[in-house]
Amino acid sequence: MRVRVLLLLTLAGIARLDGAQAQGFAALVSPPRFELAAQAGKTLRSVIEVSNRSTAPARYLMHTADWSFSPDFTVNFHDDLQPDSCRPWVAIERPEIVVPGGGTLRYRFEVNVPADAPAGECRFAVMIEGAEPSIARSNGVNMPVTGRIGVIVYLTVGSGAPILEVLGPKIGTLNGQQIPTLRVHNSGTAHGRMTGFLTGTDAKGISYDFTPSDFPILPHEEREVFLAPSTATDDHPTLTFPVTVKGTLEWGTQKTKLDERFD
Repeated sequence: MRVRVLLLLTLAGIARLDGAQAQGFAALVSPPRFELAAQAGKTLRSVIEVSNRSTAPARYLMHTADWSFSPDFTVNFHDDLQPDSCRPWVAIERPEIVVPGGGTLRYRFEVNVPADAPAGECRFAVMIEGAEPSIARSNGVNMPVTGRIGVIVYLTVGSGAPILEVLGPKIGTLNGQQIPTLRVHNSGTAHGRMTGFLTGTDAKGISYDFTPSDFPILPHEEREVFLAPSTATDDHPTLTFPVTVKGTLEWGTQKTKLDERFD
């Protein structure tokens, strides 16, 4: 039985191993994502550093992919062209590379933005895939697996920008814990991420700092933004509702005041 294991760099820049534990796929990339900007009619070039943490040379296959972001925050890669894909604009250095053991290779890609490209955002991924299957052990059985890393690229074209609107508060669940959550809609033409400095108190009068989750909110999508609580002595406290949260939310050059009660 052949099992395909994906080592995915999520939009938040965190590596995750799905399924069995892969042995032998030792690639490391930097940066895990790009947030770039270009004007229509221009060419933008950038570099990914691919490192091989094993002692033996490693061969990797390189290609581009489209991707989507599920409501459960899962990144899904698509090898076939998706509607309105900008991958035809993208050129990669070569389809296969060999990185020596313990070495690092600088891999180039470029985006040729058409002169008639509308303001908005080009999104794609550069995929680094092990050329030879590795061995994974699951439930006491050795199985061949293929490791794969996706480096997410966001390219803002022209005046593309997010327009974020906070629709309202709710109590959400993150990592099994109930925490204050905002519903945020993006009516703009590029993705946005919420940041900001927030404080509040729970029903016991305990004070907390709250940090907005920085998952991307893609154009024309609604996304939950979790407000993770912390104190000077506890990074994962348990809240007693209702909870009030105040402060300023920011994205790009924009900001808005927040004063909400979460029941």
